[in-house]
Amino acid sequence: MPELPEVEALVDHVRRNAVGLTIGRVDVAALSVLKTFEPPVNALHGHTVVAADRWGKYLGVRAGELWLIAHLSRAGWLRWSDRLAAAPLRPGKGPIALRVHLGNPGDAPGFDLTEAGTQKRLAVWLVDDPQQVPGIAALGPDALDLSSDELATLLAGNTGRIKTVITDQKVIAGIGNAYSDEILHVAKISPFATAGKLSERQLVTLHDAMVSVLSDAVNRSVGQQAASLKGEKRSGLRVHARTGLPCPVCGAAVRAVSFADKSFQYCPTCQTGGKVLADRRMSRLLK
Repeated sequence: MPELPEVEALVDHVRRNAVGLTIGRVDVAALSVLKTFEPPVNALHGHTVVAADRWGKYLGVRAGELWLIAHLSRAGWLRWSDRLAAAPLRPGKGPIALRVHLGNPGDAPGFDLTEAGTQKRLAVWLVDDPQQVPGIAALGPDALDLSSDELATLLAGNTGRIKTVITDQKVIAGIGNAYSDEILHVAKISPFATAGKLSERQLVTLHDAMVSVLSDAVNRSVGQQAASLKGEKRSGLRVHARTGLPCPVCGAAVRAVSFADKSFQYCPTCQTGGKVLADRRMSRLLK
């Protein structure tokens, strides 16, 4: 799933390459991705792209007075092309859900919103105010905008597991499964630690890890081509998706907890005092 660093990089790419260009046509291949129908997507035709922005893991492109906003969910992506084919998309064929031509179709750049797999969760809204998107209106503060004191206030009294809490977009916006693993590993905190019971020192360490992990990932990602971002993300991970491989800090084997069709990773030596966490495959830890 694209998280804050990848979405920030995609927005930066659109900002650098699309601002100033005029939307020639919007093709919709999967009607299910549209969560708003008024105004229709053709209301974007003929309007110039004036901005691109990010809210947590949501990205948006502003053309005229309208915002085209997308949540890429688990398997969605923004794919840029310097020259898109002019032929209209065939509904239900292939991974492309929506295409934006920036100029005359067939002779202009643009981007596709795509989604792999069978679980179709990519979502698109066309609004005149981003706060009209329910998920954006409900977001907590951005992970990179929080001070250490603000983080402590957010977590105070919270009885949830820290892994769950920092991936709850209503609490903190932008962090998902992968970067929460990385943040907790750097902070040397168990994923199962109770959020509201972290010590003052742990809270400071957690904040420092959040800033350093996300800032480093943003710095590595921004400026990359959209096609290379997924590989860039994988190359920077220390524990996430590295089950069985040695921890880069202590050399112990990275362990995993699986639940439903997901899993998270941690180092027992660095984070749990050597304790191996129960692997409950039907756990609802990250519902």
